[in-house]
Amino acid sequence: MKNTLPLWPLAMALLVQSCAEKTPLSDAYGNFEAREVNVAAELTGKLLQLNIEEGQVLEAGQAVGLVDTLPLHLRRLQLLATIAAFQQKTQDATPQIAVLQAQEQNLSREILRTNALLQSQAAAPRQLDDLNAQLEIVHQQILAAKSQENTANRSILSEIAPLKAQIRQVEDQIARCYLRNPVPGTVLAKLAEATEVAVAGKPIYKIADLQQMTLRAYISGEQLPEIKIGQMVNVLIDESKDSNRTLNGRITWIADQAEFTPRTVQTKAERVNLVYAIKILVSNDGSIKIGMPGEVIFL
Repeated sequence: MKNTLPLWPLAMALLVQSCAEKTPLSDAYGNFEAREVNVAAELTGKLLQLNIEEGQVLEAGQAVGLVDTLPLHLRRLQLLATIAAFQQKTQDATPQIAVLQAQEQNLSREILRTNALLQSQAAAPRQLDDLNAQLEIVHQQILAAKSQENTANRSILSEIAPLKAQIRQVEDQIARCYLRNPVPGTVLAKLAEATEVAVAGKPIYKIADLQQMTLRAYISGEQLPEIKIGQMVNVLIDESKDSNRTLNGRITWIADQAEFTPRTVQTKAERVNLVYAIKILVSNDGSIKIGMPGEVIFL
């Protein structure tokens, strides 16, 4: 009868090795996300131009499209014509005032001449008084003409001021018809095409900055004392079937309230039902995609 070695030590060794291989080495797990911005037209109108494509990288302030401005230009011309019509109604008292000023000058000369005659007793004092009275009347007539002109024109100009404000408003709306990209990033989805009618507030395209990605991961309450905002961590992403790639990350946010473990995320201690969300900022060289899983190792 052959002697056989007991098999249970070998089995236990294999079991321990298997458990060690399945033991997660990472401290947290999650998925990458980016701050997505839905870009919409500010005014309703026909899209004359929309020069973007999905995957295109755009700069902040870059012109990307144009909403039809013809109705606004016509409205502006109408307001300008109305202002011109009001300006034609303004009163110009210059000719009337010029006649009165000529009379005033003649009376002033006549008063000087009468004063000279009065000194030589060739004229009566009453003549000088009459001339002074006439000069005062002409002076009051000039003031009245100027006041009447100002009063009439002030009423007309008060109606022009709101029209000028409307023109500035229309010009602002025209400027808003020129679509400019608000933030730098990559176009994720194009939701409209040229010749379609853009509706104010309805997204035309979606853009996100993919150069800086955020890994939203989850940790247990027991791990909270190990981390703090600004802490550097190692982020692991899949490089191949059997290997990972390590990137540098920085914790930028820690949730102040616990939540139930998301179904799609594994945690270090699966028995813990409540976890805390954290955000880790990672520089992206193009290998990280939105929704891609990632792992975290605390340093």
